[in-house]
Amino acid sequence: MSLPVFWLAELEGRVGVSVTLGGSEGRHAAVVRRIGVGERIVLTDGRGRRATGVVESAAKSGLEVRIESVETEPVVGPAVTVVQAIPKGERAELTVEVLTEIGVDRIVPWSASRSIGQWRGERGEKALAKWRTTAREAAKQSRRAHFPEVTEPADLADVVELIAATDLAVVLHEEAEHPLADLSLEDVDSILLIVGPEGGVAPDEIEAFRAAGARSCRLGPTVLRTSTAGVAAAAVLLARTTRWS
Repeated sequence: MSLPVFWLAELEGRVGVSVTLGGSEGRHAAVVRRIGVGERIVLTDGRGRRATGVVESAAKSGLEVRIESVETEPVVGPAVTVVQAIPKGERAELTVEVLTEIGVDRIVPWSASRSIGQWRGERGEKALAKWRTTAREAAKQSRRAHFPEVTEPADLADVVELIAATDLAVVLHEEAEHPLADLSLEDVDSILLIVGPEGGVAPDEIEAFRAAGARSCRLGPTVLRTSTAGVAAAAVLLARTTRWS
């Protein structure tokens, strides 16, 4: 059985050293998960470091953990970024959760012109915080040592800049001529995948993306929801890299 995984923002532990798992994460481990003295757990900082340790003491405020082993997981390319048009309702969290589980490195919320869901003011701040919490929890569940970055919301100009800085940029479009599965990934170190909203990518957005160097591709004969299209497309690409081999 896999050991439970918990996040510790500053994991500077060395073998034989004790560290404190406190705050909300520590209370969750001690009170909700009921982790007790003598149990072994895994701690990760979300930046590649993973430590296995044994619980020396437990209280409602958290745990004291003695580190038994520490390893650093290398970053494996190509890096995959998904620019996700903001879905409506609970589908947004599901999208972030599964993108994290399959290994996406960065998730960019995109306020597309046809997005039904729009983030403004305090509501937007809460939604972004929810995305980031969802990504962190999904990363722990899937035992990732490198947690995905969930960026600030992007507009059209921001996405165009991301395209220019990426080896391969793809925008999903149901009327595209070329299937995504036919793309060559040779000598590609970074991939940017752009997923439109429920109403589709607007013509001016498609034109701006293509002008910046993005390729327009389709997944297949069916049209997927925005909340599932990015997951399916990212899986198609990841399956053709060494990351899934």
